[in-house]
Amino acid sequence: MNIGILTYPGAQMSAALGLADLFMVAEELQAERRPEASPRMIVSRLVFDVETGVVDGLSCAKDPLTAILLPPSLGEPPIGADLDPLLPWLRARREEGAILASVCAGAFLLARAGLLQGKPATTHWALVDDFRSMFPEVDLQPDRLLVTAGDIITAGGVMAWTDLGLLIVERLFGAEAMIETARFLLIDPPGREQRYYSDFKPNRSHGDPQILRAQQWFEARLSADVSVEDMAGAAGLEPRTFLRRFQKAVGMKPIEYCQQIRVAEARRRLETSAARVDQIGWECGYRDPASFRKIFLRVVGLTPADYRRRFHGGDRIHT
Repeated sequence: MNIGILTYPGAQMSAALGLADLFMVAEELQAERRPEASPRMIVSRLVFDVETGVVDGLSCAKDPLTAILLPPSLGEPPIGADLDPLLPWLRARREEGAILASVCAGAFLLARAGLLQGKPATTHWALVDDFRSMFPEVDLQPDRLLVTAGDIITAGGVMAWTDLGLLIVERLFGAEAMIETARFLLIDPPGREQRYYSDFKPNRSHGDPQILRAQQWFEARLSADVSVEDMAGAAGLEPRTFLRRFQKAVGMKPIEYCQQIRVAEARRRLETSAARVDQIGWECGYRDPASFRKIFLRVVGLTPADYRRRFHGGDRIHT
């Protein structure tokens, strides 16, 4: 099994090195437990040289690459013209049968190579708008941390290389080997969702001053009962006109926007406040605790109590 970890200008080296270490641990654990049946794993560090347009560093292994992993980028996404010669190389490896996988901004390279067209994929939640504008043909699923489309795998956040590495181990060695590796490294097996971590960023740069006025009016009244008619009145528009213009400007219906804003504020308070969950829900406009929990779970993927356990910065909390 020959795994290539491909770095490019701006690639996060800690992720590349961490993946290599993860695979080394997985192979050693398998050799220790099943010495008679453990396959050898060769991890090749591949480097794309922008000056020559060549990928260097292939091992002397006779077999083609089993998988190629693209680490994240800590700077701008890899969209420069200097990376164009890498794209046909990626397509050729895919035609040879290699698994292609990316972390975070690495998905831009797979998309530029045409390997994600019509397929589901994910990338870092902060890059969603840029990715969608560049690659509208890709079925982007930013709430998910790992998305598989056959032998093409994309992972979301910068640190999702741990999830991707474990998934590759599961593909090559099986579920038991993946669990053993995760346990040894003290990391969670794949199963997280990116929406646990993503931050809702309301669109306020749409250029419609009346809709912006309604947004600001609502955000100053999170704890109050607010209707679409109230928001339309704050914008100085008829309700039907307001609904149409709000959807066009913001990209979602007013009720969806209100829920996102309220849940975002509830998340912040769960992270920093010692107040009870029901009180936080009330302060964010939810009079019914059960409704608050249901909406929070739908938006975030965790209950408020579970979210607090993961992300609260202090010791004294109430549920």
